Amino acid sequence: MEQLENFIRRLIPKGVVIAFSGGVDSSLLLKVASIEGKKIGADVYAVTFETKLHPQADLEIAKQIAKNTEVIHDIIFIDELTKTEILKNPIDRCYHCKRFLFEELIKYAKQHNLKYIIDGTNVDDLSQYRPGIKALNELGIISPLAQLKIDKATVRKYAKKLGLNVHNRPSAPCLATRIPYNIKLDMEILKNIDKAETFLKELGFVKNRVRLHKNIIRIEVDRKDIYAIMECSDKIIKYFKGLGFLYITLDLEGFRSGSMDIHLLNGDKNGYK
Repeated sequence: MEQLENFIRRLIPKGVVIAFSGGVDSSLLLKVASIEGKKIGADVYAVTFETKLHPQADLEIAKQIAKNTEVIHDIIFIDELTKTEILKNPIDRCYHCKRFLFEELIKYAKQHNLKYIIDGTNVDDLSQYRPGIKALNELGIISPLAQLKIDKATVRKYAKKLGLNVHNRPSAPCLATRIPYNIKLDMEILKNIDKAETFLKELGFVKNRVRLHKNIIRIEVDRKDIYAIMECSDKIIKYFKGLGFLYITLDLEGFRSGSMDIHLLNGDKNGYK
């Protein structure tokens, strides 16, 4: 923790804005920056992107955390689907999306005379398929957790120590990760996927993904929850079919972050359809 505190402390005097999603990584950075900023009477800024591709619940969580940490919090609305490079959903969609979002954050930082933009990329992210990291590097965004080699487990430990109630919150990547690459993004379908995942959370399956393959829905939950979710199958089938999904399946491998990227390891650049 001391390394992270020292790292952020050095940045604050020249102005810091945090790309703040409300997830545990950016929440930890926000909390530490808030503490360090108060020590020297410096304002800390946080910006949350309100987008079409992120679950709506994330925005409300971000608002509450920012309020509790007493930072200057602004929300920027961005419609990623106005960008053809994102709408077409290529395998480097995340690269185009990150550039689009953080170019706006750079403008914000300049308007507020803030020298440093930091984000919550952690060291675990560097070993996964994350083309957006290339965009962050190109734009000069600082990722303290990655630079200090702090992994997700350590982030959660620090967040718990600081009393952040999101310390055990599952990751919530953008909704486009539920669709195979090279399938054009459809906002109505993505909204229904968001509703389906919210429904599963309300049933008690907090860590879940609902992924779409043509007319087949593939549900991922922790393997320990597979028997429990089968007991709710009638409710799930009724609700999902009400959203227009035709076939509802349960993935026996369980929850896997980035499971839509598995084919890339085998050199398939087209993605599963």
